[in-house]
Amino acid sequence: MPTIHILPHPEYCPQGTRIQAPAGTSICEALLDNKINIEHACDMSCACTTCHVVVRQGIESLNEPDEAEEDLLDRAWGLEPQSRLSCQAILAQTDLTVEIPRYTINHAKENH
Repeated sequence: MPTIHILPHPEYCPQGTRIQAPAGTSICEALLDNKINIEHACDMSCACTTCHVVVRQGIESLNEPDEAEEDLLDRAWGLEPQSRLSCQAILAQTDLTVEIPRYTINHAKENH
């Protein structure tokens, strides 16, 4: 079972932590299952960017992003080459280090 090292985030995981999740699970599901309440405004349907994460280590072990994910990532705040939508990034057997960006674009949460 791979370990996900989550870097500190002031709102979701202030101290940072390490969690384990079974291979075949999305990063978003793993975070939510471990009470790290990352935003996921579209209920993990690949229709927004609120679950955007930056995979600092282990990105090569994840499934390849499809065209829909890549198109959405272009709109994510703080996009980096290692960015993924956590709802679409499926764990393999390799450990990961993940950073949750400080900001997200969530019009519902921002009352737009």
